Amino acid sequence: MQQLVDKILARRIIPHVLFWAVIFLLYTQVFFYTGVSFWFGFMRNIVLFPSMIGATYLFAYYQAPRLLQGKKYIQFVFSMIGSAYIFLVIARLLTVYVFEPVLGLDQPLADMWAIVLISPERLIRNYLMSIYLAPIIFFSIKLVKANFEAKRKADDLEKEKQLTEINFLKAQIHPHFLFNTLNNLYTLTLQKSDEAPKTVVKLSEMLDYMLYRCNDNEVSINDEIKLINNYIDLEKLRYGGRLNLVYKDSIDEPNTMLSPLIMLSLIENAFKHGVSGAIDSPYVFIDLTVVRSTLTLIVENSKAPVQQADPTSYKAGIGFSNVKRQLNLIYPGQYELKIEEALKSYKVELVINDL
Repeated sequence: MQQLVDKILARRIIPHVLFWAVIFLLYTQVFFYTGVSFWFGFMRNIVLFPSMIGATYLFAYYQAPRLLQGKKYIQFVFSMIGSAYIFLVIARLLTVYVFEPVLGLDQPLADMWAIVLISPERLIRNYLMSIYLAPIIFFSIKLVKANFEAKRKADDLEKEKQLTEINFLKAQIHPHFLFNTLNNLYTLTLQKSDEAPKTVVKLSEMLDYMLYRCNDNEVSINDEIKLINNYIDLEKLRYGGRLNLVYKDSIDEPNTMLSPLIMLSLIENAFKHGVSGAIDSPYVFIDLTVVRSTLTLIVENSKAPVQQADPTSYKAGIGFSNVKRQLNLIYPGQYELKIEEALKSYKVELVINDL
């Protein structure tokens, strides 16, 4: 239906023809209900239409937008009075010289021009409402349409702005994430570990996902879990038995769709902050559930009791603020993000409703 409406509006002549057809039918129907014949109402409309059309387009495309909305009030008043007088005279003359003769109504035509020109009261009483109702309706429709298009344009611009910002936030994740993963790979190659080839494969899968598959607005929870598992496997290779890592997930519908990379940023933060040389028994606990379109992600990690130096601002990072901004853009009013920080632990709980 929207496509059909857009096509009709794109062809400017069609809405105008439809408008005048409706007006003509309405006016004819009004005359019919007053007790006169259909032929009488039809002919009456014929002689009124030239004045109605002229008054409508002059008012809608010049007098209202250029003079009234342009705050040229004196010019607007004089223009309205002058044009109204001309259109009323035209309507009266067509009535006298076309409408009444066709219907066989005997009217004295002597000095008719003079009578028409010097009888403004009669013109106003008989023709003003009939002629100027159409311009009022037309301009009202034009205003509604303009307001609708302005709102739609503003919505489109806002959506485009949000999409641009979301893509920018996603783009920030790529180099950040790549930097961490390459560090893992570098460590394994220095150790000449047999796990290095597996790391390359997992890194390749992750980069393929982040660069290509997560460009969509939404991805399946299944795809996100594969990415998370690859990331966790890489971290396991890096830290080995030094890290106590527990990951659980329970998904009732694997095809549930959500915005990509949000969960990964929170999990990555847990490793970045929760596993360091200053922590005796580092741990990361991850619990992910999706039940009835509600996602709950709980990430808890150990932390050093004393804040560690971060001269390069690496640990400050962009992850958490990035996630919060994306949530505000994509799931406004749909999410809760709770943080619990203790002396030796840090816990984040994310709940997203109505996925």
